[in-house]
Amino acid sequence: MMGLKDKIKNSEGIKKFVHWLLVPKNQARPRLWVKWFVNPFYHKKGRGATIRRRTRVDVLPWNSFELGTNSTIEDFSTINNGVGAVKIGNRTRIGLGNTIIGPVSIGDDVRLAQNVVLSGLNHNYEDISQPIHAQGVSTAKIIVEKETWIGANSVVVAGVIIGKHCIIAGGSVVTKDIPDYSVAVGNPARVVKTYNHDTGEWERAIKKDLVAV
Repeated sequence: MMGLKDKIKNSEGIKKFVHWLLVPKNQARPRLWVKWFVNPFYHKKGRGATIRRRTRVDVLPWNSFELGTNSTIEDFSTINNGVGAVKIGNRTRIGLGNTIIGPVSIGDDVRLAQNVVLSGLNHNYEDISQPIHAQGVSTAKIIVEKETWIGANSVVVAGVIIGKHCIIAGGSVVTKDIPDYSVAVGNPARVVKTYNHDTGEWERAIKKDLVAV
């Protein structure tokens, strides 16, 4: 027997009507009744977690949003789960003016500085008979592993995995995966240091490893 969610997905008319009920036409921000009466019961917010008053939380019930224990989202940030789930771990701080568009998963004890962008979507553009905004989007999940620090004004593009305990220098554009215990800088970001567990030292990456893989 087909459930309610499947019925909505399989009917273009019902889907459009439900979308209109949740989000005003040509907008990304949900209606106030969704924010007040749906999201608090559908999405998960851990004990001690804080979302500052000036944060724009554009989250809807068709994808999940989770904020872990003792984590904070600072003012002037935007969280959007319209095309993919957003999960933020425990003791993680999302800095001032960040933009996070799912699908994105951020681990425990992560720090994002100011004006960082993580976007798990790309706009389709191939059909030149239509404007780009009318062609929909494609998605690829961003993963930021635990204990990583991402510097101010950095951008992480769709599909990238940043490993455990990494440093992404301010102003970097991360277009490829970054291995665990790495320091990456630049546009496109390249690995310049890695941690050697045998010596217990952070060592300069050899030339062939400079480009993040």
